[in-house]
Amino acid sequence: MNKPVGSYNEKFSHQLIGGSFMGRICIVLFFCLSCFQSIGANKIVQDSIPFFKANHPYIQYIGRIDFSNPLLPRMWAPGCYIKATFSGPDCQIILNDEELWGKNHNYLEIVIDDNKPTRIQTTGKNNVIQVASGLSNGPHTLVVCKNTESNIGYLEMVGLKCKALLPGKAKPVRKIEYIGNSITCGAGSDASMVACGKGVWQDQHNAYMAYGPVTSRSLNAQWHLTSVSGIGLIHSCCNLPLTMPQVFDKINLMSNSIHWDFSKYIPDVVTVCLGQNDGVQDSVIFCKAYVDFIGTLRSHYPKATIICLTSPMADNNLVKVMKVQLSAIVKALNDKGDNNVYKYFFSKRYYHGCDTHPDLSEHQEIAAELTTYIQKIKKW
Repeated sequence: MNKPVGSYNEKFSHQLIGGSFMGRICIVLFFCLSCFQSIGANKIVQDSIPFFKANHPYIQYIGRIDFSNPLLPRMWAPGCYIKATFSGPDCQIILNDEELWGKNHNYLEIVIDDNKPTRIQTTGKNNVIQVASGLSNGPHTLVVCKNTESNIGYLEMVGLKCKALLPGKAKPVRKIEYIGNSITCGAGSDASMVACGKGVWQDQHNAYMAYGPVTSRSLNAQWHLTSVSGIGLIHSCCNLPLTMPQVFDKINLMSNSIHWDFSKYIPDVVTVCLGQNDGVQDSVIFCKAYVDFIGTLRSHYPKATIICLTSPMADNNLVKVMKVQLSAIVKALNDKGDNNVYKYFFSKRYYHGCDTHPDLSEHQEIAAELTTYIQKIKKW
């Protein structure tokens, strides 16, 4: 268990190169077609199981995803997820990993039929992953969620192999976007496969079980995580040269690249969880920047409910300052006629994960607080 430290910045390492991890996994992964730069839809090994390309209309995609090549959609952001309904006892997913940092790979969360999630890691650039075997003929539901964030590199969906793809349930009508830093990414939360301080930085990432997706599942809502570890509103930590207002309009936030089309996802609720990496700043400068950023949000989402959050891992000094600043920011916006902006102060500090981040159980607590508050103001 980590103890509190007297710092406002998130404590994490950007040293992603070196030390590959081959942890125990419950789902069999095997390397496929290593002779190709990436697996393409026309290069799948032929066998008795039908192959369905990534652009099949029954495959649902949620998140800021690049569809420049509809046969190989790319996802960078944590929490991007894919849903499908299939029949038959077996199912495989075919994914390419960018391998941005050599042999450091992305983590995924796999959920079959709403059962307990399984966390796995890709093992190479090209991956065929057996996500289900020995099931009944179905139908069965599949969720595949990217647990790691933009600076670990993209995942590229190639397709699915199963007996048949079936029409699934429509996506939930409700939509929520969660803007934030490593807390929102789920960084440092999951030490189930690699202990804190061991392995490489992404080994403890779990976006699927972070507070945002947990909140959304409780409220039957879609989610987007617009978040980057280390990022701030006016000051980012750990030599990160970007701030959230600079990259908010991008698909790959870490590299500030590929413009996002905001018309593709209009959230009903937007939460903003920034300030941990800024630390205590000049209140006039910080509050003005925050109000300006809310103005940016409002230009894209004129009817969204916006909730300004304190940092769940902030120490007593920082949370005291944040409460004063957020109160002033929300009052100023309300006084100007925008009464759909709110503030929420978390009830306590959550810091028992790696490097004083919230752990998985604390993300559940954070989500419970936030779920109750959203239900109250939205009447959901």
